[in-house]
Order: sequence, then structure tokens, then C-alpha cells
Amino acid sequence: MKQRTVLVTCVDKYMGEAIAKRFVEPDYLVITDNQPLISQSQCEELVHSVGDVDVLVANLAEPPKSSAVQDIKNEDWGALFSNLVDPLMFLVRAIAPQMLERKSGKIIAVTSAAPLKGLANNAAYCAARGAQNAFVKAVGLEMARSGVQVNAIAQNYINNNTYYPDRLLVDAKFLDHVRRNVPTNKVGASEETAELAAYLASEKCNHMVGQVIPLAGGWVT
Repeated sequence: MKQRTVLVTCVDKYMGEAIAKRFVEPDYLVITDNQPLISQSQCEELVHSVGDVDVLVANLAEPPKSSAVQDIKNEDWGALFSNLVDPLMFLVRAIAPQMLERKSGKIIAVTSAAPLKGLANNAAYCAARGAQNAFVKAVGLEMARSGVQVNAIAQNYINNNTYYPDRLLVDAKFLDHVRRNVPTNKVGASEETAELAAYLASEKCNHMVGQVIPLAGGWVT
């Protein structure tokens, strides 16, 4: 079987490292990128530099910038959309032609479960992540007839260096919050997200399209 090329964006943030590590096996050629993707030209140049991509893992992260709705700053709102929503569209738009031409490909967006439930004092973050999820649902339906699967992993309470770093996992106050709010009573391991990404990218998964899959220990159930 031909080795498949996987492109993982923003590998130094969020779920990038765990997912890239999971794909390091003979069946895959893993290409990672660690630049902050903001502009259209950056996204297009990245896709062009890699060439044929079989699996795109759009791993994008930005701190939530929590505040009451009346205190949301324009620059915070803009930063969330510029770092989460715009680059997702830029990346997918840039990579879609080659996948549609080949009638094959996988796009996996690592998003968030936050907009599935809502977070008080985080309306801006929920809006940006919600826009990502809505985009994935629509694009997934659009590209399915051409043999391209587009899905999202909407996670929360998963260990990662952007939102739930190691230092939080030993903080008593935070752990008490987890026990009161997460049915599994714990923060999930990054490897769980990586395994789900690997399944979505595999040839064993060809009938799942436009799905926003919660991975949050029952937090949104």
C-alpha cells in the first residue's frame, strides 16, 4: 500500500504533538508545521509546499480570553476568529481541489466541545469554536459525494499544553472542579484524541462525514 501523507498544523500547540506521534508508523509520512497560521497566504503556501496530502489534521488553538459578555473586547473577539475560524477555512479551501480531483482524502479538525454545551463568560470562544464546528458539518456534507471525509473532534477536559497542561492536573481546586463537572471524574489523556484522529484518518472509517464528535468525558452528554 502506498504511504499516505499526513499534515498536522500548529504541532507545538494543543493536540499537535500527540496526534503527530500517533501517526509515526510505516503507513504514514508525517509532515508537521509549527507556524501560527493566520493569513490566507500562509495556509496556501503550506499546502503547496507539501504537495499531495492524504490526511489534513487542522489543529488550531487560541486561549479562550474569558470575560463577561459586556466586557468582550473587539481585539479578543477578532483574535479568536483570526486564529481559529479563518485558518480552518483557508486550509480546507486550499486543500480541497486536490482531494476532490483524486476523489479521496480525510480532513480532521480538532475543535472544542465548548459550544456544544456553552460556557458562561466565554461567549467569544464558544462563538469561534462553534463556527468551526458548523463549517465542518457543512463541508463534510459537501465533499462526501466526492469520497472525501471531513469531521471534527470536539474535545474538552483532555490533557494538552494549551488548555489543560500538566500543572493543572495536580491542582486540588481544579481537580475538585473536574470531579463535580465531568462524569468520568478525570481529565482524559491526549492519546485518546490521537487514537480517534487515527481512526478517522484510516480506511476503516469511510462512512462518517460532517460529524462533530464530542470527546469530553460525558461533559456534554
